[in-house]
Amino acid sequence: MTSDTIGLYLHIPFCTAKCGYCDFNSYAGHEHMIPSYAGTLVKDASLWREAVGGRRVETVFFGGGTPSLNPVDEMAKILDGMRATFHIDPNAEVALEANPGSITTEYLRGLHAIGFNRLSIGVQSFDDEELVILDRVHTGQQARQAYASAREAGFMNVNLDLIYGLPEQPLAAWQRTLEEALALGPEHFSLYALTVEDGTPLARDVARGRVPAPDPDMQAEHYEWTQERLARAGYEHYEISNWARPGYRCKHNLV
Repeated sequence: MTSDTIGLYLHIPFCTAKCGYCDFNSYAGHEHMIPSYAGTLVKDASLWREAVGGRRVETVFFGGGTPSLNPVDEMAKILDGMRATFHIDPNAEVALEANPGSITTEYLRGLHAIGFNRLSIGVQSFDDEELVILDRVHTGQQARQAYASAREAGFMNVNLDLIYGLPEQPLAAWQRTLEEALALGPEHFSLYALTVEDGTPLARDVARGRVPAPDPDMQAEHYEWTQERLARAGYEHYEISNWARPGYRCKHNLV
């Protein structure tokens, strides 16, 4: 990035269900608003045209929420609106966050065809019991299939999101998840320690003693092992929670 370039972040706030640890601006059960939201998002972006001043856009990142709940035609409307409003570089990184239970090969092929070239899959864990603890609505097998679908659809730049340091999670359990993720061979990892955010259901459960708080010493042990393991696997540790194969650092992260 230079002073003449910018990155766009587009927020899609819809979710099938709200995870207990999540404090992002997201809402479950409002999918009926997706068509009107897409049009409004484009209108809102147009208000920034003058402020942007013709600078080139090098990254476009769709975050959420669960952006992959949006049908391909709605995503196309948003992208077309952004292209009409801003000067988006033909080689821009155009990325989407997706949850395993909301994507198919056909859907991802549609996204790839309209210009998406990077996919970030919210796997979090391959262990079904851990996924239940995290209130995720997908299974480990659906996560594996989502990754396979991404490759079948033509995505050559795939990130996997994973969470470590769950309450009472032994190091061996985290090692199993990361080893399975490594075996898939993604270009990028975003790995986060479970954090208790104020106002979330998880925070209330911890405060009431329903679940133990994550152990920071245990999380540190997970993190240190992860650093060593991913270095041996050839991944560059370029941000606190991000690792990439050479040449695959997330451009939007670097903004």
